[in-house]
Order: sequence, then structure tokens, then C-alpha cells
Amino acid sequence: MQGLSEFPEMDQLLSIIKQFPNKLKVELLCEVKGNTDASYPVHAISLGKASIDKPGVLFVGGVHGVERIGSQVVLSFLASLLNRLDWDLQLQQLLDECYLAFIPIVNPGGMVMQRRSNAKGVDLMRNSPSIAKDGASFMVGGQQISSKLPWFRGNKGEAMETENRALVEFVKTKLFPRPFSLVLDCHSGFGHSDRLWFPYANSASQAIVDLGVVYRLRKAFFTGFPHQNYLFEPQTKHYVCHGDLWDYCYDQSLNHSGTFVPLTLEMGSWRWLKKNPLQVFNSLGLYHPMKPHRVQRVLRRHLVLMEFLMDATYSWQTLFNDPQLELDKLAAIKKWYS
Repeated sequence: MQGLSEFPEMDQLLSIIKQFPNKLKVELLCEVKGNTDASYPVHAISLGKASIDKPGVLFVGGVHGVERIGSQVVLSFLASLLNRLDWDLQLQQLLDECYLAFIPIVNPGGMVMQRRSNAKGVDLMRNSPSIAKDGASFMVGGQQISSKLPWFRGNKGEAMETENRALVEFVKTKLFPRPFSLVLDCHSGFGHSDRLWFPYANSASQAIVDLGVVYRLRKAFFTGFPHQNYLFEPQTKHYVCHGDLWDYCYDQSLNHSGTFVPLTLEMGSWRWLKKNPLQVFNSLGLYHPMKPHRVQRVLRRHLVLMEFLMDATYSWQTLFNDPQLELDKLAAIKKWYS
């Protein structure tokens, strides 16, 4: 690998791996090219020794190369946990009973090139075999016209991109066999508010089988932490798309007995733009806080959510093994799909 000095998120990840060799397990999922001959790794980091019959949670960042703050949030949380691990008995106990994993930079080629897509021009969140049967939103829902236009899904008939194949294989191997698992995929760039989205992104009318679990999770978060401003909703409240990576993973998970719930955190970058309109002229300005004090604020802002998801995964049997879950599903259908 070369040229990592232009890539601070990769520098931070490699520094964490070097600093805590005895506290984490590193898996190289694949290597991809940027805009030069340099290649960049996609690493998965796991903590603890929880066996495959225990629940698990995965934190993902950097699927879109311009949304660097997503990777920074995941890396910051990972570093926080590792620095606490020597003295935090509660965290040590959690890691005995819960698998914890991180893929902080899914799209290193796009990130080093400062583009949404990967180095081949493919939008990784429009690249899975998932299809919107009733049609997707124009352009933003994924297009196969040209890789020079945004939201390019890839050419017809081609396999998923290397980064996506590696991520899906990791999820299938490390999460699907578990009795319960969650994913939080961290993005930025939509609206003024922070949003938590869940599948399906390919249908405004079809609800996932585990809708009751999603609704129960939302209710537990909002009652346990009432002083926050997340909007928890289906992505299709805003647009419908082909090729959503988590739609595809969710459908694949239905072939297993466990429960798999992927969530997407969409950090509201328009708020940052409103406070500093001139950053629109920067290639990252639509997706990144830019100002150092705002970056620090965002890194702090989502700690409560990420800690909650760890605790909810650890406590999944108490939270979700409940005959009232079917009533939660009916309430969710009424709220989001009626």
C-alpha cells in the first residue's frame, strides 16, 4: 500500500490496529484500487470471544467515499471501547456474551478519490441484486445509464462489486448464524435531521417480516433516551431504490433461523451546510461537517445510540422474546404503512 498520508481515516484505522493488537481481531476482507496503482484494504475488526450462538452487532462506515464522517464516527467509537476495555467490567462482561464487529471503511477507493462511488464509478448502495418491483425513484433510485452519472448501479449482468461481495460474505458468515444480530451503517448527506432507516428501501408498501422487532427497538430507544432528535422511519418515506445492500442482506438472512436487523444512520448534513453555506464549494461540503468543532460534536452525538444498540443486542432475549411483539408489528404497520 502507498499514499496513506492523504487518507487520514485509513491512517487512524491502521494506528488503532497497531496500538491494540491484543484486544482485537483483524480480518482482511479484500483489497481494492484507488485512482492510482495503490491498493487499499477493507478491514473487519472484532472484539471479544463470544461464540456463534451469541448475539452480535456490526458497525459499518465509509460505504460512500465522500461521507467520511460515517467512518470517523465508527472509528471514534471503536477507539473509545478499546481504551475502556482494561477497566470497564461491564464492557468486558458484554463482550463475553455479545459479538462486536466494525468495518469502518468499506469503500477506501472512493474515499481516497473523494467520490461517492467506488473507484470504478459504482454506487455500492445501488449495487446489490435487490430490485424495486414497482419501480424506483428517478435517478436517485439507481441508474444503469453511465458510471459518469451519480447513483450508477453497475452494468447489467455483472456481479456485485468486490467491496460488496466481501461485506456480504462477512455478514453471512459472522452474523446470520447468530440468534440475533444488528447492523448500524453510518452515512451522511440527507436532510436537516438525523434519521434511522430500515429495510425495505425497494418497496413503499412491503414491510419486513421483523417489523415488530424494529418497532420494539425504536420504542425502547425513545423511552430509554427521550431527549434526542432521531427520526426512525422506513427509507421509502423519501425515495425508493434498486440495489440496496441491506435489503439484499435482509432477504438473504430469512434463510436462517436467527433475526437480522440492519439499520442505516443518515446524518443530516443540511444542518451543517446551513451554518456554513460556503462549504458547498468544497467537494466534501454536502456530506461532512468541515469545521473541527462540528466534527467533534458529531463524534459525540451518536455515542448514546451506539451504546444502546450494543446493550439491546446483549439483552435481545429480554427485549424481543415477548408475545406482545405481534402487537408491536401491527402498531408499526399502522404508523408506517397504512
